[in-house]
Amino acid sequence: MRAVTADSFSFAEAVGGVRGTVEAVAPGLLFVVVYVVTSDLAWSLGASVGAALVAVVARLAQRTPVTQALGGLLGIGVGVFWAWRSGEAKDFYAWGLWTNAVYLVAVLASVVARWPLVGLVVEALRSGFAEQAGARTRGGTGPDGARDGTGEPASDAEATPAAGPLAGLSAWRRDPDLLRRYTIATWFWAGLFAVRLIVKVPLYFSGDVGWLGTAHLVLGIPLWGLVLWLTWAVVRGAHRAPEPAGGVPGPSERGQRPDGPASS
Repeated sequence: MRAVTADSFSFAEAVGGVRGTVEAVAPGLLFVVVYVVTSDLAWSLGASVGAALVAVVARLAQRTPVTQALGGLLGIGVGVFWAWRSGEAKDFYAWGLWTNAVYLVAVLASVVARWPLVGLVVEALRSGFAEQAGARTRGGTGPDGARDGTGEPASDAEATPAAGPLAGLSAWRRDPDLLRRYTIATWFWAGLFAVRLIVKVPLYFSGDVGWLGTAHLVLGIPLWGLVLWLTWAVVRGAHRAPEPAGGVPGPSERGQRPDGPASS
C-alpha cells in the first residue's frame, strides 16, 4: 500500500517487483496446471508447497527480506491443509474466498461508519505511525516528550509535547475533501473483493478447478495492481497545498518541499 503515497506510480513496485510477482503467482499456477494435467491432488499440492518453500529458502539464503515469501507460504499452507483434509481440489481456494468475504465486510463497514479503511492505512503511512510507535517502544520520545532517543531525560527545549502517533489517524476526518477521496478509494477495494467473490464462488460450488484456478490468477495480482493505481490516482493530490492567491509563490516554487503524498 505504500505505492499509493508516492509521487509517481510504478505497477512493478506496487506488486513487489518481478520476483515478488513470481513468488505470488507460482504456487497457484503450479497447482492448477498440475491438477488439470494429472487430476492428482497430492502432486498438485506438493508442487504448490514446493514453489512456496523454494521462495522462502532462496530469500533466506540471500539474506533478503522474507516477510512476503513467508506470508505466501502461510496462505498456501492453509489452502493445502483444507484441500488435503477434504480430498477436494476446490478447497485449495476456500481460504481465499473466506478472507475476501471478511475483507469485503470490513471495508463496507468502514464506509458506513465514515472511517474508510483506505484513509486509515494511507494516513498511518504518511504520519509514520509504525516508526513513531517503534521509537516510543525503544525508549525514544514518549507521549509527553520527556525523553530523548537514548531514553535519558531531555532538555526543556526538547521536552515540548508532540502529537501522539494516533493523532494523524483521525485528524483527516475533519477535512471533507480527504474524507471524500478516501471513501471513493475504499469503494474501489470493496469492488475488488466483491468481483472476486462474484466470479469465484459459483466456480467453487460447480467444482470446476481449472476455471477456478484461472480466475484466481487473473483476479489476483492484475486486479490488485489496477485497484492500487486507482487508489493512487484518487489519493495523490489529497495533501497538496492549494494554489496561493495573488501570485505568491507556494512552498514548491520557493524551493521548499511541498506537503504532498510523497512524504511517506
